[in-house]
Amino acid sequence: MLTKAEYVRQSLETHLFFGRIMKEHAFFLQVGFTPRDDRYIRHANELRMAFDDFLEDCVALANGVISKTAIASGEIVTQYTLEAEKLTEFYTGVDFRTKITQAEKALAAGNNFHPSLERKVYILNRRALSLTDSIIRFKTNILNEVLSCRMFTLNYPLLIEHILREAKLYRKLIQKLQAREFINIQKEVLEQEAFWDRIMAEHAKFIRGLLDPSEEELFDTADRFGREFDRLTDKAKEAIDKCTPPDYMRLTDETIRATKNIRDFKAQGTEGLLECRIKSIILPLLGDHVLREANHYLKLLKIFSHS
Repeated sequence: MLTKAEYVRQSLETHLFFGRIMKEHAFFLQVGFTPRDDRYIRHANELRMAFDDFLEDCVALANGVISKTAIASGEIVTQYTLEAEKLTEFYTGVDFRTKITQAEKALAAGNNFHPSLERKVYILNRRALSLTDSIIRFKTNILNEVLSCRMFTLNYPLLIEHILREAKLYRKLIQKLQAREFINIQKEVLEQEAFWDRIMAEHAKFIRGLLDPSEEELFDTADRFGREFDRLTDKAKEAIDKCTPPDYMRLTDETIRATKNIRDFKAQGTEGLLECRIKSIILPLLGDHVLREANHYLKLLKIFSHS
């Protein structure tokens, strides 16, 4: 059972990471539709703005409450996020509420758990569940339309499935928080590793597929990461039912090394996109987006390795 302080802090840290991820998913969907699907474009934009409002309120509650670990992890914002938003806005014409990013960059850690905060976070979590249910329905509908050849979008079908899985994970985490459920780290390790290893593998494959054909070296590097994280995904799945503690610790150590490497690759890629050194059809914000997810996974892996 979570204490009041754990409930508040874990809820806010979860939303600061996933709330931004969800609003960016809505944006990536929004710019991937063709003019025929203007109704979908409007719906994606409405979801994006709703998550903006949500994230803005979350940031206001989180200041002076969240942990130093969350702030230092690079899962909330990175040194590239603000510039990536501005350049992506320039490329697409879609306005970004960059004041949220600036507020996130100024977040402070602390223990300012005033009495009303628990109730406010409870309401925030209910709001998060409603928003997440809405974006899950939207993504599911798009995926079904694409797979049945009733819609064309510039987003890969696998990418739509990928962001749908992340939304479902977010909903599951919120439900656990609302139930004040204590998360058993050792029990969750391999399930989380199998999930995030697959996410990292797919990131590498998306990067590979969005690079200009002339970027052969980057293509080969992304391809290697894809194969490496496919292998780690398989090992985590195999270990779920038959692991012993030393086995999963060795696997976690191996995964930390691989995740640090892909994190560095994504950071270099984001810099390259911002400085116009990489030929691709990758929006700068997508580079920063996948970098934050690698940072989040590294934070989890460090927790696992010390559990």
